Amino acid sequence: MKNKFTGKLTNHAYNPLNKILVVWSGFWYIMQNDVSVTYKVLISLVTLILGFFYRQAVDVVIIVLATGFMLSLEIMNSVVELICDFMETNYNPKIKLIKDVAATAAGISILTWVVVIGYEITSLVLR
Repeated sequence: MKNKFTGKLTNHAYNPLNKILVVWSGFWYIMQNDVSVTYKVLISLVTLILGFFYRQAVDVVIIVLATGFMLSLEIMNSVVELICDFMETNYNPKIKLIKDVAATAAGISILTWVVVIGYEITSLVLR
C-alpha cells in the first residue's frame, strides 16, 4: 500500500476490518470526550427508536441522514480544533478564526438536525 503523503510503499496491506476498527475507535473517543456529540447521539437514538416503533420508514431515514450530517460536521469541527491546538498552544487570532469558521459549519448542521429532530418528536407526540 502507498503512503498518501510520501508516495512510498509500506508493509501494510489493505484490511477492511481494520478500517472498521479505526472508525469505531474514533467514534468511541469522541463519544467519551465530547459531550456535545454524546447527547446528540442519544437524542437521535431515542428519536430513531420512536420512529421505528411507529413504523415511519421515511422518518427514520430522514433522522439518520440529519444525524449523520450533524455528526460528521461536529467530528470534523473537533478534528480542526485538535489540529489547531496541536499546532499552536498559545492564543493566536488566526487559529481563533479557523476554529470559528469550523464551528460555523458544525452550527449549520446542528440547526438542520434540531429542525428535523424537533419536527419528528413533535409529530410523534401529536399522534
